[in-house]
Amino acid sequence: MTVVGPFGLGVRDHALEADVQAGLAAVESGLLEATKSGVSFITEAAQHLVHAGGKRFRPLLAMLAAQFGDPDAPGVVPAAVVVELTHLATLYHDDVMDEADVRRGVDSANTRWGNSVAVLTGDFLFARASHILADLGPEAVRIQAEAFERLVTGQILETAGPVDGRDPVEHYLDVMRGKTGSLIAVACRFGAMMAGADESAVDILTQYGERLGVAFQLADDVLDIASDSHESGKTPGTDLREGISTLPVLHLRAQAAADGKPDDLELVELLDGDLSDDARHAEVLRRLRAHPALEHARRDTIRYAQEARTTLAPLPEGYAKSALEELCDAVVHRAG
Repeated sequence: MTVVGPFGLGVRDHALEADVQAGLAAVESGLLEATKSGVSFITEAAQHLVHAGGKRFRPLLAMLAAQFGDPDAPGVVPAAVVVELTHLATLYHDDVMDEADVRRGVDSANTRWGNSVAVLTGDFLFARASHILADLGPEAVRIQAEAFERLVTGQILETAGPVDGRDPVEHYLDVMRGKTGSLIAVACRFGAMMAGADESAVDILTQYGERLGVAFQLADDVLDIASDSHESGKTPGTDLREGISTLPVLHLRAQAAADGKPDDLELVELLDGDLSDDARHAEVLRRLRAHPALEHARRDTIRYAQEARTTLAPLPEGYAKSALEELCDAVVHRAG
């Protein structure tokens, strides 16, 4: 069993492993080709995050989904490149909005070259993705456009916050379905569709991708609080320090508002204070780790992962289906 993707995913069939490895290698070459420009500075900026690496989670899903048709079909790799380019472009823009200093262990593009270059580089990647997409046909263009609209809508809703009377947790889950789930769903959809899988399989894999995408993000929310830096690869409580209200925090706020317990209200007050203070930050992290809100968020993560796994049930048994199920198990494992 060899590791071929994120979370130590192992593939138990040599033929499938070879297909997936070859597909991911072709995607990597495609990413480098797509990010070349006649202007050397643009190439350097556009390839900055490509060279920084990453899980290539979306291309992996496209390769696995393609196993339900012809994985060697000519559109599979270009479609996976389109999805990953789109994802990379959003990272350039996210780092500007979040004023991030580091991305994937290297200086973020906005830190290195400034916000204008980072935004324009993201736009350049979107343009290159569209160029590849045009050769995949009008249906692929429509699917990508709809997914990108959902992604941007999710980002706007996250920035705007819930309207009065809307449950903040439900608002947040809607944001995750759009911001994260939509593009992961497209990775699965493109992989299956370009491989010529039947319509029912394409639909099942699309639903699977969206649910897995939400579970994947919620697991990150849990890890930000529950893990140490060795386990998660980043400093614990990063989202807390940046004032991002992730799912455990939203559950805490809801419980404090409903029950009015002094300890919960005090913790909310601490959260609303200056978490750049290391002692205050450590105290909030310690108390959140012991709070039922964290377990509530963990249960939500597991529920989405289990729903993703259940969605796969009608697909034929085989190594590809087992690998997709293992990804659900891996997300549950990450969430504890």
